[in-house]
Amino acid sequence: MRVILASTSPRRRDLLCLLNIPFELDTPIFEERIVPGRTAKELVEQFARGKAASVAQHNPEAIVLASDTLIQLDGEVLRKPEDLPEARAVLRRMGGREHLVQTAVALCCVARRWELTEVATARVWMKPFDAEAHERYLATGDSLGKAGAYSIQGPGCELIERLDGDFTTVVGLPLRLAANLLAQGGVKVPIDVDALYVSKPYGNWARFHS
Repeated sequence: MRVILASTSPRRRDLLCLLNIPFELDTPIFEERIVPGRTAKELVEQFARGKAASVAQHNPEAIVLASDTLIQLDGEVLRKPEDLPEARAVLRRMGGREHLVQTAVALCCVARRWELTEVATARVWMKPFDAEAHERYLATGDSLGKAGAYSIQGPGCELIERLDGDFTTVVGLPLRLAANLLAQGGVKVPIDVDALYVSKPYGNWARFHS
């Protein structure tokens, strides 16, 4: 059974590789629009389903997997910063505070008229605002195009105080959830997912106890 990851994200590709299943890559054609008044959970569900559907229509026999991640602070959905001033402003707002990371995983198969979507949530607490630390991080360029202006798997982890939830949810593809959904779609995941979560073989995963 063909599995297609509808994503251009190298992070999601690398995470899905950890499940040791064969899969192909395809680029989703879907415009993400943040609508005022809607929660991050509602939006990521819509975005993940839209990405999956855009690829599935050209691959009706395949199981298509897509994911999307958004950050919510004080009830507001944060946009991905387009430049350093935007990233600086986002990091300043989040300094010393808690935010929610919502990541949806959507699977669908057109031929089977089947789809599943679930959302994983993690809570992240940032360290108190530190202008020097933020400027060092911003200088790496890692914050651009990232939800919340940081990447937990990269140098952005230095800004994080603690995490309550699944590290891979914050990276962008909650692996335990993805494995469960794939199994429901008839895709056998040949590894021990619990052992994977113990070994934590990706990025800065081992630095977090959740």
